[in-house]
Amino acid sequence: MKPALAELISTAFTGGASDVFLVEGDRPRVRTNGEVVVAHGEDLDHDSLADIWKSCGLDPENQKDGDASLEVAGAGRLRLNAYRTLGRLALVLRPIKESAPSFEELGLPGDILTSWLKRRSGLILFSGPTGSGKSTSVAACLDWINKNQSRHIVTIEDPIEYLFRNDQSYFSQREVHHDTGDFDIALRQALRQNPDVIFFGEIRDPESALSALRASETGHLVISTLHGSGVAGVSTSLERISRLLTTDTSTTASLLAQQVIGIMSQQLLPRINGGLVAVLEFFENASVTRKWIAEGRFDELRDHVTNSTSETACPFIRYLVAAVEQNIIDPDTARAACDRPQDLDRALRGIS
Repeated sequence: MKPALAELISTAFTGGASDVFLVEGDRPRVRTNGEVVVAHGEDLDHDSLADIWKSCGLDPENQKDGDASLEVAGAGRLRLNAYRTLGRLALVLRPIKESAPSFEELGLPGDILTSWLKRRSGLILFSGPTGSGKSTSVAACLDWINKNQSRHIVTIEDPIEYLFRNDQSYFSQREVHHDTGDFDIALRQALRQNPDVIFFGEIRDPESALSALRASETGHLVISTLHGSGVAGVSTSLERISRLLTTDTSTTASLLAQQVIGIMSQQLLPRINGGLVAVLEFFENASVTRKWIAEGRFDELRDHVTNSTSETACPFIRYLVAAVEQNIIDPDTARAACDRPQDLDRALRGIS
């Protein structure tokens, strides 16, 4: 890698950027506080990007895309996605972090999460759109287990985003395509590795949904993520998983109802004073909600979360109202994050 490009990457990440974008024939760009901006530097030539592809074991002449990792002086180990855009070589780089933030630093409800993490089996889900902080929230959970419990934690990731050092717990971190063939194979093999906790990168299809539930059913605590758009809340996430479970509907619906411990949906929104803040919706599965999930009564589950005033269920709108009233989020930002802005306006005026 050319020294100037390595310096640019190092400076971007030490300066707080979350991602660096490199495209042949264009200037480098970085994502800072959620915004993508042009960085310093000249237009990137083909050879500069081809050299990075080759250094990661990728073929810039014949390969279309691929995932890899890369060491850059001053920036540490980076995850890398190489791809083509309009025939040009391109890269997206992101740091692999070596320390996870705490629940307090992320603004997550620590009491709720620790009560979920103390369970010996079941499924904990984090849902939200790309870039909503799901992986960081999961990392905080795994770090809490590592510091407070003596357990074997197997992670199956594509790619690895946080590196963990063994503390009270013991980690087996496995990266898809490097340490294992694919998610499904890795999850089946994980059950033979005597795990207590399994972090399964993402539930994305019927096979992964059923495998995660089966793993939790056989006495493991399973933590996973689910991609969702915008304001999709916990009931929408459960409904989506239910639709994925297309085989033997009554049995799998009952399995889902029994194994889900809780779901946390999240978005990242810009703070008034800079940076980002997580806005959450969550619920803890209990007797009445298990029945609704088993019977596919997701509208009732949605109403339960929306109208809840308990500590075990919280709707997005309650988080948004609190963030606006505490001058963390601008009211217009909060309205844009709502699927029904008029409900937020009513709540801000104290109308239930």
